[in-house]
Amino acid sequence: MNTVDFLNLFVAALLLAGVYAAMSVGMTVIYGVMKIVNLAHAGFLMLGAYFVFELNTRLHIDPLIGAVLVFPASFFFGMAIHWLMIRRIPRSDKPTLTSLLLLFGLWLVLQNLGYLIWGNSDRAILTPRTFETFHLGPIIFPTVRLVVFGAAIASLIGLEFILHKTWFGRSVRALMQNSDASQLVGVDVEKTARVAFGIGIAFATTAGGLLAMMYSFTPDFGGAFLLRAFVIIVLGGLESFAGVAIGSLILALVETFSIFFIPSGYQAAISFSMLVLALVVLPQGVAGLWNRRQRWT
Repeated sequence: MNTVDFLNLFVAALLLAGVYAAMSVGMTVIYGVMKIVNLAHAGFLMLGAYFVFELNTRLHIDPLIGAVLVFPASFFFGMAIHWLMIRRIPRSDKPTLTSLLLLFGLWLVLQNLGYLIWGNSDRAILTPRTFETFHLGPIIFPTVRLVVFGAAIASLIGLEFILHKTWFGRSVRALMQNSDASQLVGVDVEKTARVAFGIGIAFATTAGGLLAMMYSFTPDFGGAFLLRAFVIIVLGGLESFAGVAIGSLILALVETFSIFFIPSGYQAAISFSMLVLALVVLPQGVAGLWNRRQRWT
């Protein structure tokens, strides 16, 4: 592999990492505030893909605009799901069997609704930018990946602003650090959890819409990406937003450069192997390594 090939693959990995980060941060928000592992994440990725597909097919709305429109729609949908179901789960410091079964069941319901409405045939969103490329010297940037990367980074910057510049963001960070202490200083746990769940679902569906611009999809679409999201948040330390970015970059680099050693059909095996390795070797993620280094110094 020459230098140009290496640079092209590295750029491809960076662009993919941005989308992976946007895809995974919703799970981090929900887990950090509510200590719930959102197994329905895959179902919402799928809904986001079909939402953008329907807007593009029926109303001829650009899929990038569709991905923007899906955010507020799914935010309120997520809040409604929290009010109807999630708030009834007993609060705990660890994920409970009740929450895992409920959200796994919700994923199956969403998946089967997808089959009922759209069938099992592959769908794809094709636009003029799908096959366009942008050249910077010898480095090639696929236009659609560049656009999706920009949208993903913009959404992450928006989340970062909310978490650090608003009262809601301070409430979220307080709950993630110490839920009991945050209640003592007046944080409305129920309201904050509902909004946080809505944001987590909104990021999942928006990421699904962005991924649909890059890949074909069926109602099973979210399953492979759910596994990747697990790898990323475990590598990142479950509750660390900076860790999500690092975990996304690690996974994207491994997947991209593994094509020289492993056939592309085994990408899921790579993700699963990394998940097992992270759970055994880095149970607290990259953030745990950093914290240990800080204590040693």
